[in-house]
Amino acid sequence: MTSRIAITLAAAAACIAFSGEAAAHHSTAAEFDKQKPITFTGTIKKIDWMNPHIYTHVEVKGADGKTVVYRVEGGPPNALFRQGWRKDSLHVGDTVTVSGLRAKNEASMNVGQATITTADGKRVFTGEAPGHAAAAP
Repeated sequence: MTSRIAITLAAAAACIAFSGEAAAHHSTAAEFDKQKPITFTGTIKKIDWMNPHIYTHVEVKGADGKTVVYRVEGGPPNALFRQGWRKDSLHVGDTVTVSGLRAKNEASMNVGQATITTADGKRVFTGEAPGHAAAAP
């Protein structure tokens, strides 16, 4: 009887411990719209290398002359690290081209499932954006 209670308590503790982690992940379809592909070229202004995803802030000058900063979502740092990417794979000031999906929320400047391509043609942080295959570093 005591072992059955111990097993039940251990199972309950495991469920509680992992419930927050499971809720933290989301489907990309929940935030990004496959009907809103976007491609732009701009300058990296900031890189947030943190969990659960990295974000690369890319400044773009629009046709009207106004500056827009897109927040490009990358994968989790650990997954990117295992693929060979490091914090210094991209640098503030680099010119990059981004292909990805706009957020469903019109007010959001987030871009997901993105591929960032450097000026020398190297694909970084590939996210299976439309028309782009994942590439090794």
